Amino acid sequence: MQARDRIIVALDVDGEREALKLVEQLSGMIGAYKIGMQLYNSSGPGIVERIQNLGGKVFVDLKFHDIPNTVAAAARVMTRLRCFMFNVHAAGGREMMDRAASAVAEESEKLHTKPPLTLAVTVLTSISQLELEKDMLISGLQLEEVVGRWAAMAKESGINGVVCSPREISIIRQTCGNDFLIVTPGIRPAWAETNDQKRITTPRQALDLGADYMVIGRPITAANDPREAAQKIIDELEE
Repeated sequence: MQARDRIIVALDVDGEREALKLVEQLSGMIGAYKIGMQLYNSSGPGIVERIQNLGGKVFVDLKFHDIPNTVAAAARVMTRLRCFMFNVHAAGGREMMDRAASAVAEESEKLHTKPPLTLAVTVLTSISQLELEKDMLISGLQLEEVVGRWAAMAKESGINGVVCSPREISIIRQTCGNDFLIVTPGIRPAWAETNDQKRITTPRQALDLGADYMVIGRPITAANDPREAAQKIIDELEE
């Protein structure tokens, strides 16, 4: 992959007009766009097709976490939308992920379309070790161990990869191998603010650690010139 293909821009904006403006501004500069709950819930599933019509690939970031039957049904919807990738929560369990992966395979075969990549969210990048123990009640394990175990379970369930902090890439590579996709949020160039992310690295550090794709939001979308900001990150990756 070229450096620009690894960049997924997070369209964490309130409305469709602002999102499509960013897609038009960044046309040809980056690999894909992430639609999260904020934009999806304000604009509906049609925003996926509208971005695709502008030439963009779409990562639908809704982190499905429900009973297996419900998540499988959602996976079929994502497949019909022909998105590039979507995610589920690994905390939903093995059966839930297995049903999601099977639903994607069945639906894409029926439609004769390329299946979307499936990803499992492990531990959110805003969660620290202290919060893992005190708030999520997972004690006796280091955060990296939880990430590694959930990633292994996702792979065994037929999921294509994970969303994880760059700092957990090495343990996932050791556990799941090089053919398992790793998408990393928590990416902040040295010149950008960290905001609410706690486990972060720079784009180049994430690439060197073994990330396949990196999600970058405010350093690009909040910049005075989003194309210039994207180019600075591409240059950093290509050094």
